Amino acid sequence: QVQLVESGGGLVQAGGSLRLSCAASGRTFGSYDMGWFRQVPGKEREFVAVINWRGGSTYSTDSVKGRFTISRDNAKNTVYLQMNSLKPEDTAVYYCNARDHVTSRVYWGQGTQVTVSS
Repeated sequence: QVQLVESGGGLVQAGGSLRLSCAASGRTFGSYDMGWFRQVPGKEREFVAVINWRGGSTYSTDSVKGRFTISRDNAKNTVYLQMNSLKPEDTAVYYCNARDHVTSRVYWGQGTQVTVSS
């Protein structure tokens, strides 16, 4: 069992930056692939970025490549999403996701709102 708590969302102007954090409880954080997803009202939740449990491999969706960077600090049980050059279309609720790389069980955080004004 793992609990995830996101923070760092807020209101920012287009072109600005935010860094989201997701703090995980438990002692097995290092065994989880960690990801970020986002959702706007009326649309399905979409994948943003993922970092594998070892931290050596990342992948992100095309729309954020070159602007968003996912990273993790296993000593702090935290995963980050550095978001630069933000656009109004990045506005969404951002959710942290943890997937046990052995059992594939998935956990979600409660989400944090990111709003980018034009």
